[in-house]
Amino acid sequence: MTGKTNSSPLDKLGLRSSLDCALHIPIRYEDETKLSTIAEAIGSFGGLTYQVQGYVIRQEVMFRPRRQLLVQIRDDDGQELFLRWLNFYPSQQKQMSMGAHLRVRGEVRDGYYGPEMVHPVVKAVTPDAPLPSTLTPVYSTVAGVSQTLIRKAIAKAIQDPGLQISLKEFLPNELIAKTFPGLTIPTLISALQTLHQPSKSDDLESIQNRTHPAWRRVQLEELLAQQISLQQARQKRLNRQAVSMSPAPLERGVLNQFIKSLPFDLTGAQKKVWQEIIQDLSRAYPMNRLLQGDVGSGKTVIAALAALHAIDHGCQAAIMAPTEILAEQHYRKLKLWLEPLGVKIAWLTGSLKVKEKREAQEQISSGGAHLVIGTHALIQEGVEFAKLGFAVIDEQHRFGVKQRLQLQQKIDDVEVHCHQLMMSATPIPRTLAMTFYADLEVSVIDELPPGRSPIVTKLVKNERRQEVVSGLLAELAKGRQVYWVCPLIEESDTLQLKTAVETHEALVKALPNVKIGLVHGRLKSQEKNSVMQSFVSGDIQILVATTVIEVGVDVPNASLMVIEHAERFGYAQLHQLRGRVGRGSAESVCILLYGQELSLAAKERLQTLKETQDGFLIAERDLALRGPGELLGSKQSGDAMLRFIDLQKEQWLIEKTQQLSVALLSNYPEIAEQHLSRWLGSRAEYLKA
Repeated sequence: MTGKTNSSPLDKLGLRSSLDCALHIPIRYEDETKLSTIAEAIGSFGGLTYQVQGYVIRQEVMFRPRRQLLVQIRDDDGQELFLRWLNFYPSQQKQMSMGAHLRVRGEVRDGYYGPEMVHPVVKAVTPDAPLPSTLTPVYSTVAGVSQTLIRKAIAKAIQDPGLQISLKEFLPNELIAKTFPGLTIPTLISALQTLHQPSKSDDLESIQNRTHPAWRRVQLEELLAQQISLQQARQKRLNRQAVSMSPAPLERGVLNQFIKSLPFDLTGAQKKVWQEIIQDLSRAYPMNRLLQGDVGSGKTVIAALAALHAIDHGCQAAIMAPTEILAEQHYRKLKLWLEPLGVKIAWLTGSLKVKEKREAQEQISSGGAHLVIGTHALIQEGVEFAKLGFAVIDEQHRFGVKQRLQLQQKIDDVEVHCHQLMMSATPIPRTLAMTFYADLEVSVIDELPPGRSPIVTKLVKNERRQEVVSGLLAELAKGRQVYWVCPLIEESDTLQLKTAVETHEALVKALPNVKIGLVHGRLKSQEKNSVMQSFVSGDIQILVATTVIEVGVDVPNASLMVIEHAERFGYAQLHQLRGRVGRGSAESVCILLYGQELSLAAKERLQTLKETQDGFLIAERDLALRGPGELLGSKQSGDAMLRFIDLQKEQWLIEKTQQLSVALLSNYPEIAEQHLSRWLGSRAEYLKA
């Protein structure tokens, strides 16, 4: 470890040593090497960034329509440009006093007073100050830590003699050359120097778009650390002991009784997945399988089969869901299916009264409960299982890594570990499965049960909402039910969107003879569940809701979904919400209501949803739009583990690096450990969830 930086603001970013600073790689670059005239910048509107300079000829704090700082500059050609700040400090006013010469960088747009830059980057310079000769790095930061402070710390760190030792080369050259034939791979120290301080002779374009050999080295390093960690996690799991459950169902067991009682046949995809799971359960090490399937594809039946197989082998089973609504739905469905077979089911959520909670915990710890269903309450203090052999984590992406680890630790005995099945109706793109989920076996239910009709998706402008309301009556006349989803609970000053409360009031007024319910996240659990049960039973005909109904609500009689301000939702949310209908045999429709002004991204998103119901295609589009960090969330990945690689563009690099990680662990285990320690340190634990 090289010397401390001794800078408390930098501690917020985890930059405590020269090595930390060197590995804090730029997220992008600004090109300050060119200077344009104000006339050139004004003459080329359209999202481009320009750097211009001039003298301050006006500075004024305006108070209409809101407090703002307005500065006007003029260049040597007499052209003028306004600079505007909605948030500013006295130090900025002082820097931009009358007569000061400024170099400013930003996007030019047409403002109220004329051409303007809003919140540009500003430097006070002399008129003949030289321009930088190379790109200016921009680093990820937090409040209170300036780019200047980070750049100084990193420039100092790069000169630290001890850094050469910390960044010494230990990856075997012959192994890299064999894995990446024909690819120029610089040393790590030279790659980092290039990325922090690119020179004039470097290919600046390839540095900007992250294809430069220096980037390739860093991408390889980071990806390799992740893959080594996942390979190690997999090996540790294979070395653990779990209850081995015979693949042949017990002749007189509850599993056989349940299979005989099913009023339908499993689809081909369900049968295939069930065989994969039952083979896993027969092994002496714990299963770690992800079951993917679109909404309504029949994942719950598979979870029930696996739970009963575990119960037949003398183990308890558990199902953990992210919301009480989804957990209760599992509870009601499985109680109906399994209690007649003599299976005792315990129910445990945070909203239970103290006495009910204590009774449930006693059933769980005594082994009186064969199957336990609940929310996060399953991983809280006081919950001890007698012999938990199998656990289902439903909508696993809704749980954080720490929570999933906690469940694993909660159910792990000193000797015997638990088989885990994670379920998700949000398909995971192949590149994410290869990286963040590489330790999981993946099963896919890729067909819907027979009798299900495809959902028709329609795009409708908000101004035609009255036609939509009229259309509701036709659907209700057939005895069907309707969801109406809104993005906000109450009106917001900044987002003038239709809200659940307002929409509920409007529909009650427009349809006085229709029973209309309202459910949202601010309701108490009891109220929420009461409304949901009224909808499930058919007492409520139209349910106005926020996205609390996104996951897991199963009402086969609901055949129409209206999503208000659909442009405000992401791919995954729209796909999940749409999946709440089409769960019966009646033809179902999803109407995406949208506002007047749509961004290009929103247009593409809505058009994709209209054209396809393929969850995997939608997931790929979502990954392209948001990237893995946002898609997984920091809860999922512990930290953004892969900051420097575009997973979709660099799939070849992922495949090659996987090969390299296997070779390293097999032939150079000490080097693999060194590499992991340098890049991930304690964060490696997150990848093992």
